[in-house]
Amino acid sequence: MANNGRAAKRRAKRGKLYFARRTAPGAPPGTLKANPNSPRPVLKVIAYGNQQFVERELRDPEELKQILGHYPVGWLNVDGLGDENVIARIGQVFGLHLLALEDVMNTHQRAKVEDYGDYLFVTARMVNHGQHVETEQLSMFLGRNFVITFQEFPGDSFDPVRERLRNARGMLHASGPDYLAYALLDSVIDAFFPALEHYGEMLDELEAEVLTAPNLHSVSRIHEIKNELILLRRAIWPQREAINTLLRDPHDIVSNETRLHLRDCYDHTVQIIDLVEVYREIASGLTDLFVSSASNRMNEVMKVLTIIATIFIPLTFITSIYGMNFNTDASPWNMPELNMPLGYVGVWVVMVAVSVGMLYFFWRKGWLRSFTPSTFERGGRRDWSGPPENGNGPAAERPGLPAISGAETKK
Repeated sequence: MANNGRAAKRRAKRGKLYFARRTAPGAPPGTLKANPNSPRPVLKVIAYGNQQFVERELRDPEELKQILGHYPVGWLNVDGLGDENVIARIGQVFGLHLLALEDVMNTHQRAKVEDYGDYLFVTARMVNHGQHVETEQLSMFLGRNFVITFQEFPGDSFDPVRERLRNARGMLHASGPDYLAYALLDSVIDAFFPALEHYGEMLDELEAEVLTAPNLHSVSRIHEIKNELILLRRAIWPQREAINTLLRDPHDIVSNETRLHLRDCYDHTVQIIDLVEVYREIASGLTDLFVSSASNRMNEVMKVLTIIATIFIPLTFITSIYGMNFNTDASPWNMPELNMPLGYVGVWVVMVAVSVGMLYFFWRKGWLRSFTPSTFERGGRRDWSGPPENGNGPAAERPGLPAISGAETKK
């Protein structure tokens, strides 16, 4: 039921290429306005160190002070932006600027990185893959001993990071909050790969459908995919610039070791942008292919009708001649064939012979051969899906094809 409610609340955002501001024009800077469609904030904290770990849900933001005093690193995740008072209290506990909190509440921000001295403010867009693509804003504050993330709705791509923290796997327990921020951003970016894989499969199916049985539904799906790819491009393109800012600017909060991992994250964004552009070109090509396929089918229909009409032209000429009512008694030259005993049969023989002769002539010219898309059948088309995790498969045998598996780009 929770997933249905979440999907219902997001349905109004699906496919939109614009966002509506919630603060009135001319409002004072730092005005916080809650999203009426977002649930009340749910605060969950994870605090850890080398041999320490705690995970709990908070009711009062003031409890964070005690937790952060006993653990080297604390991660507060806030699901829901439906109460501006709770968000303001969190800002007071951590000393967050009102302008940054305003950007948290107005979830139409472009991905960016802002330096507030003691902490960094990062915004990004998370993709939620389902029947249709959905994106929501992720707002992150990175301090010297804390990471705070704000989400519009429950549900995210952070479960692998949580499991690594619970099981004390990898470098998270031995690293600072900057590495945790990298891990969260990396999971957000890697979530784009399954969505792109889904679009690759849909485009492959649409290619077969357009070639074999083109219809208006195919065009509608192609247009929908193109719009959603535009949304993905708008989401991922600024994130590349934001990660580049983390790499380029000398933030003392981000260590050199974390910058090495951020370079890998930057490579993923570049790969995603390339794949989005490739799929947009494929979608545009499928639109042109539909027009060409529909034109070819129309030409086939017109060719059949033309052949039928051409065959009947001499037959119509013969029947029109013998349909004239000249009196055979007035002159022996007035259609003497009408008095022949086998005249009717003879006319049929002539018409059949003319029809067969014309069909044979058309066949010798190659005009009766229909267009057959045998070269475009499923077995002979390009495979746009990425290689499986073991690196085997059709795409692995053809190195020029794009790979869409995020796991393979991990270093």
